[in-house]
Amino acid sequence: MGYVQTVLGPVAPESLGRVMPHEHLGSLVPGPWLTGGLADDRADLAVKSVAGLPDLGFGTIVDLSPYEVVGHDVTLLRDVAERTGLNVVAGSSIYLEPYSPRWALDANVDEMRDRFIADATDGVGDTGIKSGIYGEQATGLNEITPHEEKCLRAAARAHRVTGLSINTHTTHGTMALEQVEILREEGVDLSRVVIGHMDIHPDLSYVRAVLATGVSVAFDTIGKQFWDFVLAPLPEDPEEGEFEKRAYYRRDRVRMENLAALIRDGYADRILMAQDMTGAEAYLNPRTHGRLGYSYLGQEFVPGLAALGVSAEDLEQILVHNPTRLLTIG
Repeated sequence: MGYVQTVLGPVAPESLGRVMPHEHLGSLVPGPWLTGGLADDRADLAVKSVAGLPDLGFGTIVDLSPYEVVGHDVTLLRDVAERTGLNVVAGSSIYLEPYSPRWALDANVDEMRDRFIADATDGVGDTGIKSGIYGEQATGLNEITPHEEKCLRAAARAHRVTGLSINTHTTHGTMALEQVEILREEGVDLSRVVIGHMDIHPDLSYVRAVLATGVSVAFDTIGKQFWDFVLAPLPEDPEEGEFEKRAYYRRDRVRMENLAALIRDGYADRILMAQDMTGAEAYLNPRTHGRLGYSYLGQEFVPGLAALGVSAEDLEQILVHNPTRLLTIG
């Protein structure tokens, strides 16, 4: 019998319910601002933010926060799980090179592999909290740096030892096929791979090409229609005056139409949906992420897919069965 590794220990796969497979519970506010910096209330905010999920059938959240980025804190995840009764699964990964911690930049591929294996078998650091998936393992915009390739190969080699699935981060959907080729070279079971952020790629034929390799794809920025485009941390002491930034707009209506098209093509068994919600972008999307929050996917997006003719069976395949299969170990 297989199991799913949560931050509170292994659980039966059939207990997951609907799954949010790519979220960041510790970064709903990018800093302890609501207390004036006097206390860190991230766990309280996360508990309140997920309160509406059970009524929509969701029983599990997968937190893919990479090391030292976007609120990575497995003890916070344990706190949220204990206080809400939701299953919470922690991921292990290294983000884009400009955000990577010094120890990861200095590590070789075998050292990174061993770190990932230990996260799954012994626990993250000295917490005893075990990771249940490798992700979101990242590559850059139209490039994979040697460091990012090293970390992706390390996750692949750890996967071969532990059996954990791999969920990647593509920057705007680029380098997905290159990610798959690296994982194939490492002997990864591609049925255990999710290529992330494919809802951002503007060319649906490219998404079909990725699916043709045998991997799953994630439409996992649902509700994040407006997005500031930041490839590296902001400088601590920027120059005064005007500056340029990149941003984009992706309509959720197009996400729905593309999903419906892929489901008609027969890919319902290899699609996942999530919101990838963080406080850093909620202000740009005040109704979807800002007001509805985690309820947006189940409350508005899923009914929108149904209105386009997506069946209840296909929706449950995407929301329950696909993530459950990928999270199940053994």
